[in-house]
Amino acid sequence: MQEELYKRFSPKMYAVCLRYAGNADDAQDILQDGFIKIYKNLARFRSEGSFEGWIRRIIVNTSIEHLRRKTYLKPIDEKEENTIPYKEKSVLDNLGEKDIMNLIRELSPGYRTVFNMYVVEGYTHKEIGDILGISDGTSKSQLARARMILQDLVVKYLDQKDRKKRQI
Repeated sequence: MQEELYKRFSPKMYAVCLRYAGNADDAQDILQDGFIKIYKNLARFRSEGSFEGWIRRIIVNTSIEHLRRKTYLKPIDEKEENTIPYKEKSVLDNLGEKDIMNLIRELSPGYRTVFNMYVVEGYTHKEIGDILGISDGTSKSQLARARMILQDLVVKYLDQKDRKKRQI
């Protein structure tokens, strides 16, 4: 039963782990730790919601725990938070999902974690703050900085892509 469970859900859950970990080795470690927790807690699944959603929640929490142990997040005070600009239009609109995921992996672990939790997983800033032990403001500023960095990465990526086209 465990092998079937792993075969069915590990590819999707590996992608979740990779979004948080940023590299294949850490993602694989997180995936393994997550499946150990899943196996140990199978009896706790209460059939409230989807089974895949329950598994995903365990994998996300395991990813967050992994990042917490490495302490990548730093608190930001309100004064510093107010200096972070936010642009509504995003250059991310010009890329495919695979390209975006590769660029997200280039973010520092703290920015990547908050970005994934807010944008991909749909957590609120309050929930992120509670889970990660940071303030709502720190979550907001980490997200704003992640977006700014991603926009810079996208511009560089598109410039490189454009240069390669011109060389052909």
